[in-house]
Amino acid sequence: MIPPRVRPPFEADERSQLVGWLDMQRAIIHWKCDGLSDSDAHRSVLPTSPLMTMAGIVSHMRWVEQTWFEVVLLGRPAEGPQFQEPEDADMMVHGVPLAKLLDEYGRQCATSNEIIAARSLDEVGAHPDFRVSAASLRWILMHMIEETARHAGHMDTIRELLDGSKGYY
Repeated sequence: MIPPRVRPPFEADERSQLVGWLDMQRAIIHWKCDGLSDSDAHRSVLPTSPLMTMAGIVSHMRWVEQTWFEVVLLGRPAEGPQFQEPEDADMMVHGVPLAKLLDEYGRQCATSNEIIAARSLDEVGAHPDFRVSAASLRWILMHMIEETARHAGHMDTIRELLDGSKGYY
């Protein structure tokens, strides 16, 4: 099921707005994949960026969520394909069904939201090995809105090149 694409209310408090905008962008990631075959999800349409597939972006976004909220903010070990060689290993998902990738992304977003709900927006990261741990949760949320929206925009273009589907929001 695709999460609803709902903008936060104008009068919402800061936390609700930040999480609301992030949740909407996350929902767009799911929406852009709706009805896509596994074959198309793994098909590269950008010759100079062969890993920039719908499936690759979904996987990348799952690991970006884990990096910023679990590793940087909570200080958990830096584990996952995004910390391995080769570069962009988190986008190398050939043969992994799109439904599985979307499920993993959805579960990671739910974990991220639990972490967000339990902390102050002023809390800074805890990982000793990353300079970005100086960032507050507020900064991380704004960055995640930007990161997710940026890749949702990539997905707009890729989806149109795959099957002609268009749509914003």
